[in-house]
Amino acid sequence: MATGTAAALAFLSQESRTPARGVVGLRVPAPVTMDFCCELSGHTRSFIFKVEEEDDAEHVLTVTMLCLTEGAKDECNVVEVVAQNYDHREIAVPVANLKLSCQSMLSLDNFQLQPPVTFHLKLGSGPVQITGSNDVSEEIEEEEEGNEEEEAELCPILPAKKQRDRP
Repeated sequence: MATGTAAALAFLSQESRTPARGVVGLRVPAPVTMDFCCELSGHTRSFIFKVEEEDDAEHVLTVTMLCLTEGAKDECNVVEVVAQNYDHREIAVPVANLKLSCQSMLSLDNFQLQPPVTFHLKLGSGPVQITGSNDVSEEIEEEEEGNEEEEAELCPILPAKKQRDRP
């Protein structure tokens, strides 16, 4: 997964990276958005979305829709998401209960998760397709030489001249 991320980030040219306002020494590149899709079924009941530990980029998985696909039976299909909460504890939450005859799709309106994320088909045989995007952003520190040049351009502050008492 990180190989694809690295390849996508490689397409960003240095000129497209703009400096962050108010933060000295950091540049924030334009975020890269890659489509995400997986399918859960009776054969593949789980899918894990994770990034490699060496990957220094920040990943946000945005889930937009879950839907039953061709070949789905008229049965309840419960999809559960396992991710970490704000305390970095793993938490499992059922996010969808899909049935072909009454609710075959569900929009999650850009439900954002931090990897690693596991999707489970807890009930039913699917197939359930999960779609969204992987938003990748990366902070890059400027080289030290660039900072020294900026410092050299600053005019030194001279002490004020003392005023003499005038009668």
